[in-house]
Amino acid sequence: MGMNTLLDAFSALSDPTRFTIVEQLMDQGELPAGDLAQGKGMSGAAISRHLKVLRQAGLVNQRVNGTQRIYSIRPEGLRAIAEWTISKRQFWEASLDRLGDILQEDPSWPT
Repeated sequence: MGMNTLLDAFSALSDPTRFTIVEQLMDQGELPAGDLAQGKGMSGAAISRHLKVLRQAGLVNQRVNGTQRIYSIRPEGLRAIAEWTISKRQFWEASLDRLGDILQEDPSWPT
């Protein structure tokens, strides 16, 4: 996944509704758009726009079943986010180690 695609994925997930949709699909599996709209207080058109953003970011798939649009998670999109996050693990561990060292050396820091 290239940098622009990764940025698109993070941008798409920065919206609370889209983040909730992705979590719902991860928890429940494939769902029709109508089910994804339930309980969100939005029109079908608004949910459709959110789903379009998620599709364009490579995070969900859409398939047609008669008149329904069925959505599912696109594992490759989420895998790319996970791989990027894991690749930054060394940075975070080193940063937290440095912070721990500073806190241990500072006698004024409350323990």
